[in-house]
Amino acid sequence: MASKKKVGSYPSGMILFSLTSALFLIGFCGMLALQSKKLVSYIRENNEVRAFLDKDVDSTKLQPLMTTLAAKPYVLYTGAQPQITFVSRDVAAREFIAETKEDFRDFLTENPLRDSYRIKLREDYFEEARLQAIKKDLESVNGVFEVVYQENIVDEINRNITKVYLVLSCFAIILLVIIIVQMNHTIRLALYSQRLLIRSMQLVGATNGFIQRPFLQRGVVQGIIGGLIASALLVALQQLAVRQIEGLAMLQEPEKLAILFGGLIGLGILIGLISTFQAVHRYLRMSLDELY
Repeated sequence: MASKKKVGSYPSGMILFSLTSALFLIGFCGMLALQSKKLVSYIRENNEVRAFLDKDVDSTKLQPLMTTLAAKPYVLYTGAQPQITFVSRDVAAREFIAETKEDFRDFLTENPLRDSYRIKLREDYFEEARLQAIKKDLESVNGVFEVVYQENIVDEINRNITKVYLVLSCFAIILLVIIIVQMNHTIRLALYSQRLLIRSMQLVGATNGFIQRPFLQRGVVQGIIGGLIASALLVALQQLAVRQIEGLAMLQEPEKLAILFGGLIGLGILIGLISTFQAVHRYLRMSLDELY
């Protein structure tokens, strides 16, 4: 005996697959954006300026000079510790020899390098104009001979970051539009088997809201399930990437990822509601001839 058809019951496997796939792609874009932002923050906060000291600065003046530098508003702090490192000329010489594989001591009797402070800056000062102002300010400090940093690279990094965010945003928007159109079409096809039942309910006096309710409830459930599956797949992908890619673990931000996954579930519910409402509303407005 054939089972009785129930309002709101229709094949939903393809709908769930489409919705989950779409949410996964959007979530993947979101994860890329979050980790790109974290990577940018890491790069910015590890950007150093080097303040080379006058050769006549003796050891008794180093601590007062350090205190003066640490009081600058652009110096990065980790807790209560300013991110300033003193590098003696001897250490600088060893680093130079290790990097260049050339020993200047073979033809120079004196170490030409200077003592220096390597200063990490706050992220919001990662701009060429601000770095120029910092350079000028530090060089005005008594005991500082010269300040150097990697010029031009700052603006180049900022431009590339803007391009990455723009591409990801455009891709996500285009993908969202495609999802809504595809979901609308898929749900409309899935509801085709319910079109006569919908008309029968209209003929016996059921209101549009009453008819739509079970369909919308199912759309919400599909959105929740799709969001949960997409989030689980993204977590699995993230854990796999962390194990395979060295250094990726430091870019993870669990709190923001939790917000992203919550957003995916909310987006799934919204897409399920909108697409289902549009599809059901279309059948509610059809004439009898159109239904057949």
